Amino acid sequence: MNSHLIEVFKDKELKARIQKKLPRLFRIAELESSRAGNIGMQVGSLRENIIIALLIYKFGEENVETGIPITEPEVDLKLFGQSISIKTITGKGLSGVKLTWTVDTQKAREFCESYYPCCDVLLVQINWDAEGGFYYLPLEIQRKVFTKIGKERYIKLPKPGTNPRGVEISKEALEALVADKDSKAIGIYWRRMEIDYDPYERWVDHWREE
Repeated sequence: MNSHLIEVFKDKELKARIQKKLPRLFRIAELESSRAGNIGMQVGSLRENIIIALLIYKFGEENVETGIPITEPEVDLKLFGQSISIKTITGKGLSGVKLTWTVDTQKAREFCESYYPCCDVLLVQINWDAEGGFYYLPLEIQRKVFTKIGKERYIKLPKPGTNPRGVEISKEALEALVADKDSKAIGIYWRRMEIDYDPYERWVDHWREE
């Protein structure tokens, strides 16, 4: 297991900071990604950057590698050389976590055939005005659950004839991962606060600079 990630979940001061700040920062990410009240797909990248920034804050920029080739479909960063994937979901249930994004049915099948858990996962469950959480799902636990329930139950392929948008971890697998005694969790109450935030302001300020 990644001892550095375990440290994040044991650090009481950092835990309190995460519980306080993450809802506000993710709310800002939504506001930055919204147009006419609809949240755009780019919100996922902003959320990912917020979690990466948390790790940089904790461990220092020199220990967080973010220049991961796009050919690595799951790995989002490396912490002290260890690969990590960041995943976020919205809602009260543990479902809808993408393993890979694709609109190609054949590529989805190929991904499924060759898939085996390859890195630690940091999962954020956003549940506005209710309880959610921030989870560390160690690679060893993913592989244990994968072996126990099998690939067919671990992976959820898109239904034929629909817009697939990606291959998911099944609800059964995700619930087993989160419930495992060796996974780590920080409970978060996702209070949706009203923020007076202008997504264009900082860019206007840059234009004003000499």
